[in-house]
Amino acid sequence: MPNAEIIGLGRSGIAAARLLKQNGWNVTLGDAATEEKIARRSNARELQTSRKELEAEGITVKLCYTLSLTSANTPDLIVVSPGVPWDIPVLVAARKQNIDTIGEIELAWRYLKSIPWIGITGTNGKTTTTALIAAIFQGAGRNAPACGNIGHAACELALEKDKPLDWIVAELSSYQIESSVELTPRIGIWTTFTADHLSRHKTLANYQDIKASLIDRCQHKILNGDDPYLRQMKVTQWQNVYWTSIKGKDKLVGSPDKGVYIEDAWIVAFGELIGPISLFKMPGAHNQQNLLMAVAAAKLAGIDKGAIAQAVATFPGVPHRLEYIRTYQGVDFINDSKATNYDAAEVGLASVNAPVILIAGGEAKEGDDTKWIEQIKVKAAKVLLIGEAADTFAQRLSQCNYNAYEIVETMDNAVTRSIEVAKTHQAAVVLLSPACASFDRYQSFEHRGEHFRQLCQQL
Repeated sequence: MPNAEIIGLGRSGIAAARLLKQNGWNVTLGDAATEEKIARRSNARELQTSRKELEAEGITVKLCYTLSLTSANTPDLIVVSPGVPWDIPVLVAARKQNIDTIGEIELAWRYLKSIPWIGITGTNGKTTTTALIAAIFQGAGRNAPACGNIGHAACELALEKDKPLDWIVAELSSYQIESSVELTPRIGIWTTFTADHLSRHKTLANYQDIKASLIDRCQHKILNGDDPYLRQMKVTQWQNVYWTSIKGKDKLVGSPDKGVYIEDAWIVAFGELIGPISLFKMPGAHNQQNLLMAVAAAKLAGIDKGAIAQAVATFPGVPHRLEYIRTYQGVDFINDSKATNYDAAEVGLASVNAPVILIAGGEAKEGDDTKWIEQIKVKAAKVLLIGEAADTFAQRLSQCNYNAYEIVETMDNAVTRSIEVAKTHQAAVVLLSPACASFDRYQSFEHRGEHFRQLCQQL
């Protein structure tokens, strides 16, 4: 029986372990976290339940575990969860020894490659675009679940046997792409490109190359023509490129016959009128850009314009991306946990009414925070800082002559304090828009957003 090592006790790691076990593998699922650290995670109870179930299924689960390659422990396969850096020494050594080392998405691809995939990548805009595509396909009667960074872990789809899949709609981060060298979606979408994840990828060129490698393998390629970086690339070496623009036909890169754009307040796809842009209720130019890319994918997949227009008109938005939670004492609480970098957090702040009480912080990323801080000065009456980045953000805000901040450390403290501060400043909104990854205290941005939602609903 072949041996597989899964690194990371999260949703994707658990799904990968189960998939391999069902297909005849001897599976060890390891996580470097201690019992105490697991207990502090927001989904600790769920993880403990899953651990017991996995062990009952014959899967070995090890905590405080670091994989080492010895003559007595040389696995046939290593599967890495997205949060595990691809260049840690043990993975570099494994690849040098020609041990099959892949990500969870690549494992799912091996079992689901007979089904057409849509792969959505980009610095920002991935989640909304992915969710909208899945909604359009569902409205048209296609079984096309979202997976990857949102929805299911991809390997969960490979475990489901009840209903045949028509399409797979996968949101793919650079972490997932770099460990998925054979993944080849039929349709690839590149939403935006700005500096992000540089602590992991080291240079902007490396980050670009990882994303471009996915799009390069796709049969059809959809690019946001309003993104300055992508527009500059022009990717003349690629075939079957479809550009989008909210600025009209004249601003398209390439031929209108292969473009999706807004003209005279109408959505036009490959020369066909789809419907008025007023059907779409999500605010912001960035969301209109996401919409056009979703429409392009739907048209390439053969979905008729009536189904597209209907889905666009009824699309409710995306959890954790400018998601309205509730109004309490006259203040709107909004969950923007998906804003894991400065650019996304800037867009979040720009999209809500001032004055704002902003909750920010987590695991800091490299990048240019200039425009984000400018937006804070315009919109935020107070910034409540949480997580590992709190001290760094406080110092940075002070350097930029913004001193209306408090370090409150935890999400619980931030929500409690936000009520008091909102009264003082007559704030319209309390906004969680962290500008940070979540891995300092949470399993994912979803877990962070769910914790925020829970705290708000308990007020």
